[in-house]
Amino acid sequence: MDDCIFCQIAAKKIPSKIIYEDEEVIAFEDIKPQAPVHLLVIPREHFSSLNQVPAGKEALLGKILLVARKIAEEKGVAESGYRIVLNTAADSGQEVLHLHFHLLGGRRMTWPPG
Repeated sequence: MDDCIFCQIAAKKIPSKIIYEDEEVIAFEDIKPQAPVHLLVIPREHFSSLNQVPAGKEALLGKILLVARKIAEEKGVAESGYRIVLNTAADSGQEVLHLHFHLLGGRRMTWPPG
């Protein structure tokens, strides 16, 4: 999608601090971090939200979570704890219409989140 900022980041048309990438998944630092560690993990393939991910993409969704875990380990927050956040649609606070998982860590999280 030409107008999707995350698609443009994945295509390297917009600069970003990329932490991880392979042929299916890319992870980069959030430009408005809410924690000492705040990254976004996205599929390269465009889905507006979890609601648009078709059946048959279970392996991709699982891979995204495993990439997030790997990054949490590399960033040193796996043992102390981290949060994975997936917002879906307007009422959840989703601002960019491209499926993305927030990886947050490096500080104590509160509950409920917001």
